[in-house]
Amino acid sequence: MSENHIRPWRNIYRRKSRQINVGGVAIGGDAPIAVQTMTNTLTTDVKSTIEQVVAASEAGADLVRVSVPDLESSKALREIVKESPVPIVADIHFHYKRGIEAAEAGAACLRINPGNIGSEERVKEVIRAAKDNNCSMRIGVNAGSLEKDLLEKYGEPCPEAMVESGLDHIKILEDNDFHEFKISVKASDVFLSVKSYKQLSKITEYPLHLGITEAGSYIPGSIKSAIGLGNLLMEGIGDTIRLSLTTDPVEEAKYGRQLLEYLNLRERKSLDLIACPSCGRAEVDVIKIAAEAQEVLEKEGLPIQVAVMGCVVNGPGEARSADLGIAAGKKRGHLFIKGQVVKVVDEKDMVNALLEEGRLIAEEGIEARIAAADTDAAQIAEDDVKELLNIQGDINNFEQKTKSVIEITTNTDIEN
Repeated sequence: MSENHIRPWRNIYRRKSRQINVGGVAIGGDAPIAVQTMTNTLTTDVKSTIEQVVAASEAGADLVRVSVPDLESSKALREIVKESPVPIVADIHFHYKRGIEAAEAGAACLRINPGNIGSEERVKEVIRAAKDNNCSMRIGVNAGSLEKDLLEKYGEPCPEAMVESGLDHIKILEDNDFHEFKISVKASDVFLSVKSYKQLSKITEYPLHLGITEAGSYIPGSIKSAIGLGNLLMEGIGDTIRLSLTTDPVEEAKYGRQLLEYLNLRERKSLDLIACPSCGRAEVDVIKIAAEAQEVLEKEGLPIQVAVMGCVVNGPGEARSADLGIAAGKKRGHLFIKGQVVKVVDEKDMVNALLEEGRLIAEEGIEARIAAADTDAAQIAEDDVKELLNIQGDINNFEQKTKSVIEITTNTDIEN
């Protein structure tokens, strides 16, 4: 993403890493951070697996990992690769033949631990197959499966053990003149994961795949992942990500993509709905309206930020950075764009008004829609606000702040 000179505190300066190619998707360097998920269907159920891969791709996945535990899965993988809209990563655990078969079947990447494959000769065979088939690799270090000698050395999984394991595996590949790989050092413990990635990022140039492994079910897993991955991403660490959630892989892809969008690390392609938590001043059911707006606007696929606010006094000002918003009061909704009220609608029409205006913004642009504002909208909104202030009291010095709020919403602010 381009550098923000207006708000430099939003800039994230990414760690410089080596760039590799995963089935046509560039990973590392200045390439966009890629989103990955993993199917949970039986790989031998080719139809269901392909359907899930396609759905994950549509939700935002750039890469999809598929488990290859046996020979039958290797055979099925060939068909899956042919039909997949995105590169397929083959998940290989211990059997070196599965790695060879996956590379020959067209997998774009092998998720593997070279140390688990067996003898040096077997490792060389897998590497040879990867080279012959333009297949990359991911070294997947996991706190739950660290080598016995490292556990004995350090006493328990710790950042130093995780990093040492990663470096040991890197050496195996480098000794065989193989450099097309990325690496992960995952743990279910957020602190352990974050510290391990930070240490590793300082001593290797290879791309890093981020994840909090076995994060848990949808809500707690999303929270852990947001804390861990968000921490690393904001420091510029990470070249691919996966939200490892006990839920539909499509949801993993969707929210992984949104995490990057919220950090301005990927171009916005999905809805960002912000809403006040509601309080005793609200004259409408903000929670209900926000849920309805989320459903309708998300279904429409509008890549904009939308605000649902329960108070016409503070709402437009507090959410002035939103592309579009609605603030409720006196049985009406004040529809605003970048903090400027452009229309006043009945309370029952608020969600539809957001949908209609959202479509118009997508077609015509923000400045054009501000220029097309209803001529009496601002005056009606001002009268509503004054009436409410007379009832509730001007506890926030709203009238004194109104002028400064309008001044802040300049053309520069609209464009950025």
